[in-house]
Amino acid sequence: MTRQARLCSVGLATGRVAIGVVALLRPVLVARPWIGSAHASAPAGVVLGRALGGRDVALGAGALLAAWCGNERALRGWTLAGAFCDVVDAVATVTSWRDLPAWGRLAVLSAAGGGAVLGGSTVLRAACG
Repeated sequence: MTRQARLCSVGLATGRVAIGVVALLRPVLVARPWIGSAHASAPAGVVLGRALGGRDVALGAGALLAAWCGNERALRGWTLAGAFCDVVDAVATVTSWRDLPAWGRLAVLSAAGGGAVLGGSTVLRAACG
C-alpha cells in the first residue's frame, strides 16, 4: 500500500470514529439531516443515529487497528467495508429522495458519495500499487 493510500485510509477511519462517537452520544444530530427533525427526535430516530454510530466506530476502529498493526491487507478490507456502507447509504438516500428533507438529503448524499468514492479509489490505488 502506498503511503498516500495508507494516509487516506487512516484519515477516513479517524473521521468515521469521530462521527460515530458523536452519533453514539448525540444520535439526533446525526439522524436529523437524513430523516428530519421530527423523526430524529423520536425513539426510532435515536435508534437509527446510535446504530449508525456503532457501525462507524467499528469500521473506523478496525481500520485504525489494522494500520497500527501494519496489516495492509486488513486495512484495505476495512476501508473497502466502509466504502461499501457509504454506497449503501447513498443508494438508500437516492431511493427515498422525495421523502427526505431537501437540505439533509444533499448533505447525506454528498458525505456518503464522497466517502464511497474516496474509500473505493483508495482501495483500488492500494491494490494496483
